Amino acid sequence: MSKKIAVLVRDRQGEALRMAVGITLMDDVIDVYVLDRKVEETEDNTLNIETMKDMEMNIYTNTKENADFEFLSTEEIARKLLEYDHIIPY
Repeated sequence: MSKKIAVLVRDRQGEALRMAVGITLMDDVIDVYVLDRKVEETEDNTLNIETMKDMEMNIYTNTKENADFEFLSTEEIARKLLEYDHIIPY
């Protein structure tokens, strides 16, 4: 039975994005939440985000600077997090 997992991306962005892609191998539902700041534009981050989009993963943010992701307020994110079996913060 698949689980719902939320990955919270904040301080260690590169590691969080890499982990979010890696745990898709478990056949669980993975959603990514980029919190409080713009994603750093590095080659690795760009590749991981492209991979997530190719895999049709949901990527949410509470920062309008991340225009490529679905914007949700902090309150909306807090409510959505209640739906997950596991939450992995970075």
